[in-house]
Formats: sequence, structure tokens, C-alpha cells
Amino acid sequence: MTSVSVLLSCVAALLGTAVLAVPIGRSAASTPVVYVASLVFCAVAFVFALAYLASALSVAEAPTIVLPLGLPWLGSHFRIDALAAFFLMVVNLGGVLSALYALGYGRHEHAPRRVLPFFPAFLAGMNLVVLADDAFTFLISWEFMSLASWALVMAHHRDADNRKAGYVYIVMASFGTLALLLAFGLLAGSAGDYGFAAMRGSAHTPFVVGLALILLLFGAGSKAGLAPLHAWLPLAHPAAPSHVSALMSGVMTKVAVYGFIRVVFDLLGMPTWWSGIVVLIIGSGSAVLGILQALMESDMKRLLAYSTIENIGVIFVSLGLALAFKANGMELAAALALTAALFHVLNHSFFKSLLFFGAGAVLTATGERNVDKLGGLIHRMPVTSVVFLVGCVAISALPPFNGFVSEWLAFQAILQSPAVPQWGLKILVPAVGGILALSAALAAACFVKTFGVTFLGRPRTSAAEQAVEVDRFSLTAMSVLAALCLLAGILPGIVIDGLAPVTLSLIGDRMPVQTDIPWLSIVPIVESRSSYNGLLVFLFTLFSASLTAYLIHRFASRGLRRAPAWDCGFPEISPATQYTASSFAQPVRRVFGTLVFRAREKVDMPAPGDLRPARFVVETHDLIWEGLYLPIIGAVGFAAEKLNHLQFLTIRRYLSLVFLALVFLLLMLALWS
Repeated sequence: MTSVSVLLSCVAALLGTAVLAVPIGRSAASTPVVYVASLVFCAVAFVFALAYLASALSVAEAPTIVLPLGLPWLGSHFRIDALAAFFLMVVNLGGVLSALYALGYGRHEHAPRRVLPFFPAFLAGMNLVVLADDAFTFLISWEFMSLASWALVMAHHRDADNRKAGYVYIVMASFGTLALLLAFGLLAGSAGDYGFAAMRGSAHTPFVVGLALILLLFGAGSKAGLAPLHAWLPLAHPAAPSHVSALMSGVMTKVAVYGFIRVVFDLLGMPTWWSGIVVLIIGSGSAVLGILQALMESDMKRLLAYSTIENIGVIFVSLGLALAFKANGMELAAALALTAALFHVLNHSFFKSLLFFGAGAVLTATGERNVDKLGGLIHRMPVTSVVFLVGCVAISALPPFNGFVSEWLAFQAILQSPAVPQWGLKILVPAVGGILALSAALAAACFVKTFGVTFLGRPRTSAAEQAVEVDRFSLTAMSVLAALCLLAGILPGIVIDGLAPVTLSLIGDRMPVQTDIPWLSIVPIVESRSSYNGLLVFLFTLFSASLTAYLIHRFASRGLRRAPAWDCGFPEISPATQYTASSFAQPVRRVFGTLVFRAREKVDMPAPGDLRPARFVVETHDLIWEGLYLPIIGAVGFAAEKLNHLQFLTIRRYLSLVFLALVFLLLMLALWS
């Protein structure tokens, strides 16, 4: 059997598991059966995708399968190449670890019948999107993925906030699918050949390329969470169960990135240099807006959702650089930028899944998502706190963990920008580099706040004080992801070489072979410019920390001494006096909040002798929601009200409308052809 056959068999098995989950949903064994089956089938798919990617350089032609389904004259085409193999690895590794985590977390689910059938279906849909090799199959799989994930978001539909999240999500998903449908219609042209092979071999006019790029940013960008199309993301991720949130944020957004890369780098042909400018502006804006929104949040899952917007922005900045470099014939620089983007895709799937798992563990142990009601969990959940700290360090792009490597590669690509001939790019790219540096610094501040307020200090509520460690399945899944964050950070050369088949197929060049460099260093361009060694950084950090601990215990007291914390002159210490998420973010809010969130601080200080309590109120606004989405909602409501009388027309008027619509469509077809 070919790799495609095995992968499609795994998809069929996942769909069979989804069907099986319906009749056995009331059984106590349904949870382990569904999640173990999902784990096994995703593990098989991951192994075959990894094997294909490892041998992709020696494969002469990508294997393809055509099934007699879909459009009668087209069928359904499925194909695996290096790009698809990489994203299949991301999807199925995420599926394996989410299923492992859910073996423990799923036991606490009070409505398992609303989750179990759709979990394997969601995984199957994501696999089908990546395997699809024609527009019809791609769009059907895309919509199936969206509907399955919508059902998971609506699992707790009795909550009004969850219903709102599901409504916004399905509307945005439908809008994205429509944009993709129009983009593929443009690429198919008047010939109507919706196979990717035909699109790949066609010559497209600059107008078609530009319009298709804009439609792709609307279609794939809305699913990925690019600003300003991100409105669904901070609503849907907190509404879904935590293992589903990890899949949506860590994996599904990457499927959207795959769709963008597949069309722009593979089907559109040679890009134009201005397309890089468009993607750079949108990516950098998403990065800084997402992390600023995350800093303002105290709900742990909403914070992580906004952080996803920032990381998607980082990925699209790297993709914009790759487009600009490829358009100017700078293949090596383009390969570096594309490698940075793909590396960050992998890294984000690791640490964001880990952080959502950690948020789910905290939610299971305390019943709280608001970090201001937590605190002191490091003493009650020591393993969760350590692995969550690893995720916080990794997402903050600090060495020696993996987040640093991909962002460092992106900055190395930015340093190649002086060689581009267009002055627009010469000016824009350094500015984008400054925005990325600001985003990285704000990300570090955001996750210092998140970890510190959640796990350090004293418990602020009885729920935090009574927390206990979670089950071994959840801890195992989080520990595996923490180990992957470390391994990808200290051995990045192996990952970079593994991505070489992808960059060769899309760019025509690759980064230098990294595993041949002594001491496992990585060199993006040439050693005289820059290099990095994650293993040496890790060993130096480990040695320095161990030596410091030894010297303290050797020359200071070996005994453990406990004493009350310094009370600052206040003998009755209350947990309410500790830093909160809002107080931590106050300096950043005062710097950026007036412009970005229209923030206002209101202080009600009673006069001397007045026994009223003083009150401090912060008011912020989501300018994108209020300035873009609310007017659209109002316009749709107005149009629906005005068009409501159409349902009361006579039969003659209905037939007249149908006739006029038919004439209009025939005219459009005649003009198009």
C-alpha cells in the first residue's frame, strides 16, 4: 500500500470511530474506547507521514489516489508531498497527545455524548484537508472540519457565552469558506478545471494572482486567526473542552496556514514582491495586537487564545518575507524565511497545546479559569506547574527552548532584507522586525504574569487552596510536550534538515545542511554572519544553575529554614494584597491602552468621613469588534428586515426574480468566457 492509501485508511478508521461513538455513548467504556482508537489511528498516520517526509528527497513523484467521488468529471484526488507530509505530522501528533490527555480529562466531561463523536471526526477532517488535491475535495473537507469543530465548541451549549461563541464561529467559518470558494474559482478559470495539478500548470494574470491572494487572506486568514478576522477565536477556544481547545489552537490554525502555503507558494506560481508587503503588514499587526489583548486578559483560556493570534502573526511575517525574497530571486533567503515559518508552526503546536493542557488541568483541579482567583498552585500541583513553566518559557521565545529558535531564524531572515531592490521592502521589513521584537518582549511579560499569578504566591480562594494534582494521562501528555519543546530547542538542526524537502519543493533551495556542522550548531546562511548552539546554551544554563545551588548549600546553611514572609509593616497579610493579572498589566495598559483599547481608568475616592469604599474601574473597548463587526451586524439586520417582504411575493413575481437572476448569471458567464 502507498502512503496515501494508509493515510486514507486511517481517516476512514477515524470516521468509523466517530460513528461508533454514537451507539456506545451511554456506556462507561465509551470514553476510553473512542480516545484510544483515535490515539492509535493518529499514531499510525503520524509514523507514515514522518517516514514519507524523511524519504521525500529521494521520491521522484508524489503518490496520488483518485476516488470516484465528488464532481462527476473530476473525482476526488488525494496526494501527499513533502508539504502535506509535514502538516500531517503536526495534525496527527497533536491528535495523539490530545487523545492521550483526554483519557484522563475526558472522565470529568459531564456531556461526553456531545464530544466523543465529533473528536475523531474533527481529526479526520483536518487530515482530509491536507491530503486533498483538488478544490472540491479541499472545500468539502474544510467545511467538514469546520462543522465538526463547531459541534465541539457547542458541546456545552446551555451556557449563553458558548452559544454566542458557536454562532460567531460558524458565521466566520462560512465566510472563510466562501472566500476560498471564490479564490479557487478564479484559479480554475473559465475552463473549470478544479484539480490542483491543472491550477499548478496554468499561467495566472497579475489581477487573478492579486485577487486570489486577498481572498486567501480572508479565507485561510479567518480560520488561522489573523487580525482583524480573529473575532471568533477568543470566544471559541475558551468554550470548547480543553483538549479540543488545544487541537483548535495548536493544530487547526496550522491547517489554515497549510491552505495558505499550498495555494500561494504552490498553485499561484511566481509571487509578486508587493504580495510580501501585504502579508508582512497583516502578520505584524496580528502579532502586536494579539499579544496586547492577551496581556489585558485574566481568563486563562482567552489569554492563550489571544496569544495564538500573536504567534500566527509571527508565522505570516515569515511567510511574507519568503514571498518577497522569492519574488526577487533570493532563493536562499526565501528558504530561510520559509523554514522559520514552518519551524514556528511546529513549535506553536507544541507549546500552545501544552499550555491549553495546563489550563485544562488547572480548571479540573480548581474549577477556575480566572487567574486572579488562583495562586500558590506550585505547592499543590508541582508537575503541572513545572511543565506549564516550560510552555511559558518556550512561548516567550527564551533559550534554550524551541520558541527562541524559530523566532531567531525569522530575525535572521529580516537581516537579509537590505539586499532586496524595492525601497518599500527596505523600509518596511526593519519596521516589522521592531514590531516582532516588541511582540516578543510583551509575550515574555504576558507569561510571567500568567505563571506568576496562577502558580506562585498564596492561594486567593478556597478552590486554589484545595487543589490537587491531576491524573497520570494528563501529566504524561503534558510531559511529552514539555520534552519536545526542549528537544526542538537544543537540537534544532535536525528539525531544519527535516524541513529541507518542503523548502526545496516550494522555493527551489534549502538552508545549508545543519547536522554536518560541528557541535550541533545551526548556521542560517554562513558561519561568519551568525550561528546558534542550543545544546551548549542548555548545558551552560544547567551547569550554572547547578553550580550556584551547590555553592549556596556548600558555603551557606544546608538546613531548610522557614519563616514568615516580610509583611511590609502590615501584620495581617491577606492574599488580596498580592499582584493580580490586572495590576501586572497596568503599566502596559497605560502605555498602549489609550490608543489600542481606548482604555479609561475611573477612580471613585470618597471624601474624608464618608464610609463608602473606594472604587477603581477600568473600561476597555475592542475597537475591531465595535468598529467593524457591530456595523456589519447592524447592516445585515437592516437588510434582512427590508428584504423580509420577499417571502410574501406572488408566484408571478417569484418567477420573474428567477428569470432575471438566470439572465444575470448567463451574462456574467458570457463576459467571463
